[in-house]
This record gives sequence, C-alpha cells and structure tokens, in this order.
Amino acid sequence: MSSDVSSSRIEASRHESVLVYRGFRYLRFALGLCILAILAYVFHDAYPEPNGGTWLGYTLGTIGLGIILFLAWFGIRKRRYGPSADRLADWLSAHVYLGLALIVIATLHAGFQVGWNVHTLAYGLMLTVIVSGIFGVYAYLRYPQLMTENRRGTTLQQMLAQIADLDREIRRVGLPLSEAVNRALISSATDTKVGGTFWRQLAGNDPHCATTAARLLVTKLAAEETGNQALMRQLLGLLARKEGLLERARRDVQLGALLKVWLFFHVPLTFGLLAALFAHVFSVFYYW
Repeated sequence: MSSDVSSSRIEASRHESVLVYRGFRYLRFALGLCILAILAYVFHDAYPEPNGGTWLGYTLGTIGLGIILFLAWFGIRKRRYGPSADRLADWLSAHVYLGLALIVIATLHAGFQVGWNVHTLAYGLMLTVIVSGIFGVYAYLRYPQLMTENRRGTTLQQMLAQIADLDREIRRVGLPLSEAVNRALISSATDTKVGGTFWRQLAGNDPHCATTAARLLVTKLAAEETGNQALMRQLLGLLARKEGLLERARRDVQLGALLKVWLFFHVPLTFGLLAALFAHVFSVFYYW
C-alpha cells in the first residue's frame, strides 16, 4: 500500500495534465478504437445474431483481453524502480481512456448478450473495476488539491509538532489552576488521538476528543476560577487553537485514507476479473 501512495504522490503532481496528456493522445486513440469497433459491428453480417463466437466477436474479445492485461500491467509497472513522472503520467492517461474504451469493446464483443454464466460474470466484474477506477481517478484529481489547501503550507508532521508545542504551553498556563482543570489538560495531552483505526481515519473526527472535553470543562469552570480569569481566557484560546490544528490534522489523515480506500476494492476486483477472464476464455475454447 505504501508503494501505491508514493507512486500516487508522483502522479498527483501532474494530475492537471493527466487527462489532457500529450494533447489528448490516448483519448483520441480510445475514441478511434471505439469508432472502428462500432462501424465493424454495424456492418458485420453475423448469423444468426451478433455474439462473441463470430470472427468479429473473437477479434473484439482479443482486443479487450489485451487492453485488460495492459491495464493490469500498469499496476506492476508503476512499482518498478525509477520511473519518471512523465512516464507515469503517460501510462496513467492510457490507463484511464483505454479502461473506458473497454466498456464499448466488451459490450460489442458480447453482442449485447447477457445471462447467468461465467461470461457475464467477467463482464460484470470488468464494469465494477472500471467504476472503481473512475473513482480512483477522481480521488487523485481532487484529494491532493484538498490536502494542499488544508495543510496551508505545512506538513502533517509539522502540524503534529505544533500540537505538541501547544500541549506544553497549555500545561504551563494551567499549572496555577485547580486540580480538576489540570487533570483535563493532562488528559487533553495524553488521550487526544489523530488517526487511529482505518474507520476512524475515514471519519476524520473524534467524537470523544479529550481536547474538546477539556475546553468544555474549562469553559464551565471559568466562573469558579475568580482569581484566574486572565489565565482561563488564555487557556481557552490555546485549547481552541489546538482544536483547529487537530481538525486540520484529522482532515489530512482522512484525505490520505480516502486516497487508499478505493484500492481495497479495485485491486482485489482486478484479480477477480483476471480469474473470471481465464474461466471465460477457457470455457470458450473448451466448448469450441
């Protein structure tokens, strides 16, 4: 998974150009392939009806299989040592447009025939993989930009360092205050979490945040600390600043998790598609 993220960071730096890469080279290629397939299908005199067993069906099936293997190879290719950002963008652009072209190629290959069999299973898995891939493209187009805006010129590590500095300042300011306040401040420093389980990362918040609990308690006890009003106001300001940093840090972790989560579906579905394709091809030639 870490290699996926590192490769994706390289890709993210060029996302504005991926879909228009080299003057829409791969879009034009994919459209040309689809137009040729549609024309061949329209003028093909299939008997008794269009299906995957005609010469056109076999041709389109072979093309579709080749595209799927190429797309699967991209997942391996981008992990190889030393690929340039240009080369990765080149492969990703082809990955996107050829993947979309598969919808047309595979549908015409099947002659619009579906049924409860391994052939339709392969077709359904292919569509599912493509849909998950579309979400992946959206994620890598959108989320890196959101991460940059959320970080405001800092990194997650720098935000965490600022939170640690605030914890020390909060503890220093809170020392003259009551024991109840200091217990809450200690809990804020030791029990506040950024990240956690994968589901917590996806949620992007902590409903039981110790820092929020400390701020609410300090607000409630402010009236009782009659001789320390200035310290209480200073403490509330520090806790509010910490909450703001925590919100940004959790948002950063959330966006990073969203960049990963689609791979938990896309990669296994791809392997399932390859297995279904093998069964599809084997059954075709076995019963030929």
